[in-house]
Amino acid sequence: MEITPEIKEKLEALQSKYDVMGQDMLAYLDGLLHSEYVNYWDYIHLDTLLSLQQPRTPIPDERIFIIYHQITELYFKLCRQAIEQVQDQENLSKEFFMRQLKRLISYFESLVRSFEVMIDGMDKEEFLQFRMALLPASGFQSVQFRMIEFMSTDGNNLVHAEARQQYTHNSAPTNYWSELYWKRGGLEMKTGKKTLTLRRFEKKYSKTLQELATDQLNINLNRLYRPWADDQDLVKLLRRYDQLATVDWPMAHMTSAAKYLDKKPEVIEATGGTNWQKYLPPRFRRVTFFPDLWTEEELATWGKAKRGGTQGAKCPGMH
Repeated sequence: MEITPEIKEKLEALQSKYDVMGQDMLAYLDGLLHSEYVNYWDYIHLDTLLSLQQPRTPIPDERIFIIYHQITELYFKLCRQAIEQVQDQENLSKEFFMRQLKRLISYFESLVRSFEVMIDGMDKEEFLQFRMALLPASGFQSVQFRMIEFMSTDGNNLVHAEARQQYTHNSAPTNYWSELYWKRGGLEMKTGKKTLTLRRFEKKYSKTLQELATDQLNINLNRLYRPWADDQDLVKLLRRYDQLATVDWPMAHMTSAAKYLDKKPEVIEATGGTNWQKYLPPRFRRVTFFPDLWTEEELATWGKAKRGGTQGAKCPGMH
């Protein structure tokens, strides 16, 4: 075979790459000669992936329930990666930040739409049968979504609305930990005590999340956008992401919960016994990732009306 200039150029580039690493390029080429071709099913571990659905009952629609939540967690992993890429940039540019925000928006738009799989694609009676075998597991226990929250905003913005003014951006996580908005969703509807769902979640993840909250103090998205706070294109993307993650996503949950758990004359408890009616509605918790980008009126009515774009947006320090 003729060694074309293009092949020679590639070999020289490879040689430079391995010289920098102090490695022998020929040894790596020998390895390439003996390596197997990559198959699609091997690359994505298809057999393993398809084996990860282990229903606890023989009811067919439980498999839909499992697959849907597994897909959701994979989207959350994509969201975390998108934010991590922003945080890992040594010289973060507005253009790169906006690119990653567009990815986050795309992921959450897909997540919001995906609830149709549950709302329209799962039989209510079958759900009410197999759900009792899942106790005390609950989507409330999704640690990745909690991670996304701490990677997106300051911890004090995640405190329930009534106590939020007691804390600041610099407050230590241990100070506001008991006041996080989602902890109210982990209380029993009848007694107000912590559910087993919440207690088990705290035991497994509280330390991890507190460490993450501390690490994210100055690198969460609510801190990183500040150099370009006057750029309306960036503000529009931030507001769209905020709307999707803190309003549209929980509202999609509400629609699903209302279909399966709102059974007159009584409301059925969620699988973990969580107080979903007080936890899911955005109008109760009024959590927003970027509060400085919304007007006082918008914040006061958060979750009560559809909003988005740049209308009404403002820059930090205006309230």
